[in-house]
Amino acid sequence: MSDTSYLAWPFFDDYHRALAAQLSDWAKTRFGETGFSEHADIDADCAEIRAALGEAGLTRQVVPSAYGGAQESLDVRSLCLVREHLAYRSGLADFVFAMQGLGSGAISLFGTSAQKQAWLPGVASGELCAAFALTEPEAGSDVAAITTEARLDSGHYVIEGEKTFISNGGIADFYVVFARTGEADGARGLSAIIVPANTPGLVIAERIETMAPHPLACLRFENCRVPVDHRLGEGGAGFRIAMSTLDVFRSTVGAAALGFARRALDEATARARGRELFGAPLADLPGVQTQLAEMAVDIDAAALLIYRAAWTKDGGAARVTREAAMAKLYATEAAQKAIDAAVQIFGGLGVTKGNVAEALYREIRALRIYEGASEVQKLVIARSHLAEAGA
Repeated sequence: MSDTSYLAWPFFDDYHRALAAQLSDWAKTRFGETGFSEHADIDADCAEIRAALGEAGLTRQVVPSAYGGAQESLDVRSLCLVREHLAYRSGLADFVFAMQGLGSGAISLFGTSAQKQAWLPGVASGELCAAFALTEPEAGSDVAAITTEARLDSGHYVIEGEKTFISNGGIADFYVVFARTGEADGARGLSAIIVPANTPGLVIAERIETMAPHPLACLRFENCRVPVDHRLGEGGAGFRIAMSTLDVFRSTVGAAALGFARRALDEATARARGRELFGAPLADLPGVQTQLAEMAVDIDAAALLIYRAAWTKDGGAARVTREAAMAKLYATEAAQKAIDAAVQIFGGLGVTKGNVAEALYREIRALRIYEGASEVQKLVIARSHLAEAGA
């Protein structure tokens, strides 16, 4: 990427700057100058990318060092840097890395030593594929409305219900499933349970095709029995586990959007300088200069919000719900705007299959929805603000 001056900001240590340099070189070598290739076999490509990330040591960033990871605990700035640099070259690579983190994050944060030892080394090496099963047909942003049930029976949980839009659905080796265990009504009656993919009664009901091809699926649980010791934390702690996990990884969604936006600006800048219109480069037109200026401002503003949230969490803050919500909201909305401007600068080529701007346009849209839609982030921010104001 053309602008790396942000790495001099005080949010980063030398470790992060070295990581960013490694990432930039590795991603360019692995995915090429253009990147964003088409994927004929999405499952096979995900497996290949996951193995490559493992071989490069990048998936070690999503796991604590005691279980094969890179650092003592999850470092959000590192997670953000990896997603930003991968997203700049390949939307699918960003997806693969992100799901290794989100899918195993609850285990890293709340698992027992035995649970961590069973699953995290394989995640760190890229040998195991992780998934986070929260969303349901009637429960997306409203987690407290989850209806999937897990009832106790002779030392096991028997899970019944459905999940949808589950990333890595159909290819994961295990799922962290959120289900109603009945300790209380609403959000206080949910638990998080590790369900191995080969558990009888776990059915891949449907694979979901999206505008930017990623492996997503609907899951169905039919008399699916797992031992009670697969539960993360105490019974009824599922909502807290889900929110704490999202607190860590929500900023990284903004970082992926930032990577997309930086690529859009670089592509648009090259196009504006190299394309002539009415005898002069497009870059000489005030309207195009205005678009480029707005993209540059939005990118710096998004980066500041993202790395403020990440730095605050890494500094020991128990929760960064407000900061992470601001980062995700602003970065994803700004990236959508920047990519749309890039498409406009490319003109007809911008909507042509195989053009980077066209690929970015398909990649960015989902980020404004998953891990909390933009509208939900606004509610989170407003409620935090009102609470601080004493309302």
